[in-house]
Amino acid sequence: MLTKQQIAQRIAQELQDKWYVNLGIGIPTLVANYIPKGIEVEFQSENGLLGMGPFPIEGTEDADLINAGKQTVTILDGGSLFDSSLSFAMIRGQHVQLTVLGAMEVAQNGDIANWKIPGKMVKGMGGAMDLVASANNIIVAMMHTNKRGESKLLKQCSLPLTGVGCVTKIVTNLAVLEVKNGAFHLLERAPGVSVDEIKTATAGDLVVSGKIPEMKFPS
Repeated sequence: MLTKQQIAQRIAQELQDKWYVNLGIGIPTLVANYIPKGIEVEFQSENGLLGMGPFPIEGTEDADLINAGKQTVTILDGGSLFDSSLSFAMIRGQHVQLTVLGAMEVAQNGDIANWKIPGKMVKGMGGAMDLVASANNIIVAMMHTNKRGESKLLKQCSLPLTGVGCVTKIVTNLAVLEVKNGAFHLLERAPGVSVDEIKTATAGDLVVSGKIPEMKFPS
């Protein structure tokens, strides 16, 4: 199974040169540490930061530079800071080519639930609703199962939805899956993980076509 860092590293392989990319809270924030060589990517954080770099080295943190999850980050040369209205104008105006989000559940039709567990206190949905409503390319970074071993890839989400039919791809600790035609399509499996293990861990409809390769990581 992949670690959270490896999930982020695999998602980083989806980045393309000159893209603007929004990174959500949790595993997605780690993607900034693994930009492939030879490409330039601008990371946007909805709290008002463009040109976000990797996490700072311990002891060099600047408390005024934080991402949407209130983690200290770095800013690259040429980066900029601005207010939330401009940040969400970028998002709503579809100027972001890729959005990477965490999730508690994803349904086989692309629905995502990532903001609330009924009965637990939350401050609000934050920017997630704007992101899923405006983005055409959403990759979810998540664990395949919850702490009880139950699948988080479902036929239908049981938690309150953040967005409907919006997820295009999922990278978990077990697999890379594409969401299309109302099902999860298995593209890659984590090193050492069998297709049968992925089938067992997936509650939604899973399409397996041909031989499924293992994920590859740059050395």
